[in-house]
Amino acid sequence: MAGSTAIRGTRVGSGPMGENERGESAPRRHVTFFCAKGHVSTPSFSLEVEVPETWDCPRCGLPAGQNQAAPPPEPRIEPYKTHLAYVRERRSDEDGAAILEEALARLRARRGDV
Repeated sequence: MAGSTAIRGTRVGSGPMGENERGESAPRRHVTFFCAKGHVSTPSFSLEVEVPETWDCPRCGLPAGQNQAAPPPEPRIEPYKTHLAYVRERRSDEDGAAILEEALARLRARRGDV
């Protein structure tokens, strides 16, 4: 039976019948979270764990909070910066021209083009 996707020795509904075979489930609580786009998600947490302040919305990925009136704001996404952009933040054009002239002077001195 090459190419068959069926799992041999099982049938639909042959799994555990309930808590008798799986054991008792942990006590849980459902917490409702709201994202900035109005999506609502209700994950369940064990009673023993601390509920997080924010939860990632499963529909849009934005952070969601428990306060429906004031959900967490969308995170500010910084655009990709090149190495040159970071250098320009630290140096002015005059500094860059002076550094370039200094480097060219050293190069000319090494070549003997003084």
